[in-house]
Amino acid sequence: MSVKETSASNLEETKLIPNTSGEQSNPTTVSEHWLWHPGIAIAAVYAFLITVGLIGNITLIKIFCTVKSMRSAPNIFLSSLALGDVLLLVTCAPVDASRFLADDWLFGRVGCKLIPFIQLTSVGVTVFTLTALSADRYKAIVKPMDIQTSYGTMRVCIRAAVIWILSLILAIPEAIFSDLHTFIITTTNETLVTCGPYPHGGDLHPKIHSMASFLIFYIIPLFIISVYYFFIARSLIRSAYNLPVEGSVHMRRQIESRKRLAKTVLVFVALFAVCWLPSHVVYLYRSYHYSSVDTSLLHFIASVSARILAFTNSCVNPFALYLLSKSFQKQFNKQLCCCRQSLPLHSQGTGRNNTHMTSLKSTNHSQASFSLVNGNNTCHEG
Repeated sequence: MSVKETSASNLEETKLIPNTSGEQSNPTTVSEHWLWHPGIAIAAVYAFLITVGLIGNITLIKIFCTVKSMRSAPNIFLSSLALGDVLLLVTCAPVDASRFLADDWLFGRVGCKLIPFIQLTSVGVTVFTLTALSADRYKAIVKPMDIQTSYGTMRVCIRAAVIWILSLILAIPEAIFSDLHTFIITTTNETLVTCGPYPHGGDLHPKIHSMASFLIFYIIPLFIISVYYFFIARSLIRSAYNLPVEGSVHMRRQIESRKRLAKTVLVFVALFAVCWLPSHVVYLYRSYHYSSVDTSLLHFIASVSARILAFTNSCVNPFALYLLSKSFQKQFNKQLCCCRQSLPLHSQGTGRNNTHMTSLKSTNHSQASFSLVNGNNTCHEG
């Protein structure tokens, strides 16, 4: 995946000024001009994405863990998805940003093997969880009688755990083959140490690596999801035609609820497809043009934009859910208001308690207790 790619084909982003003629510029000028001006701006964008993504995803996880009414099967998958996004933002984004501020790899040989392994695991968790969510919506809409309510939560948790295990297994080759490599810049006879995801003996490994990543972590899952949603759409269309004009209110509400949840999952899938496609395309282009280094400005802008767009996918899911789900929107607002108003609410609650304690002298015990409870509830809702 291009978000973790640090092979020789990336050297133009850290050592060469992009230019339209394709010629290499003086690396000394690059260190003084290119790295410390656009590099800082790009790193600032990464910092913004990390901050926004962590706030949104951690809040989502907290809501699903603490609010009992929100612990449904789809929300458990969404929590797993958010955890994968947090892992990607914590490990991948800072490492990728550091490439624009320093020439050499800064995280040692252990980091070279561990960080790509963690990053590919998080990518696998994302795409496989979206596939599982699509399968869950397929069962709920097309085959609702197959859903068993007993031990449903435990079964969903087991499925989420299986997704993590599968992602870890598929990421093992990344840890095995990733290693530090030393390159020599012929124009200055300068050496550069960087981390590569595959051996650099020939151009076969880059082609295999890029194509396998594209198929396993993009094409095949999206094809499966498309098949699920074809049957979901067909079932919803048939149910809309077969529903009696004077159908029960409960039946209509159930169909509308299924449509909303299926729409939410479809939006998540569409965001993933749009955000990750440029990253795969750039990586495939580099792998099949491995012998030549593209130093053009267009290639540099496309590479940086593709990686930033891939990280953006790990930030937008909580906010997309905020716009699509009223229940999540309510809980999200409550979490933000709780953090923002904890101190004022504490002082207000103390004042109200004092007022009700004074009323104890003039009312009976049951009335005072009822008034005290109501006062605390008002403070909580506020």
